Amino acid sequence: MATKYAVGKWAFGVCDICGQRYSLARLRKLTIKTKQVNIKACPECWNPDHPQLQLGMYPVNDSWALREPRPDTSYQSAGLNVNGNQTDGSRIYQWGFNPVGGASANDIGLTPNYLVATTDVGTVTITVS
Repeated sequence: MATKYAVGKWAFGVCDICGQRYSLARLRKLTIKTKQVNIKACPECWNPDHPQLQLGMYPVNDSWALREPRPDTSYQSAGLNVNGNQTDGSRIYQWGFNPVGGASANDIGLTPNYLVATTDVGTVTITVS
């Protein structure tokens, strides 16, 4: 059965990117966004299709939202402790930098802030012998 094209083992071609002359068999087609384009490149200019060019082509589910969340209502309804007094719930813990309670020890009944720093400055005595 006859083929449509000649083998061309002695044929040469020109790189579409740099313009240098190469053997036609050494030139490769470029693939951009998973599509082969009609650009032939030499081995120095050819790059594989980069995966970052394919962003948005495929659906990605990276969910952060929770289905049917339940808010923390334990500050008002934590229950009674062993002495019969109302407990503060889970909001008594201060987490991290710049907590919600503010800068003073108790901001007018809001979440109390127990992270207020107190310091003392003493004296230093240096003895040289």
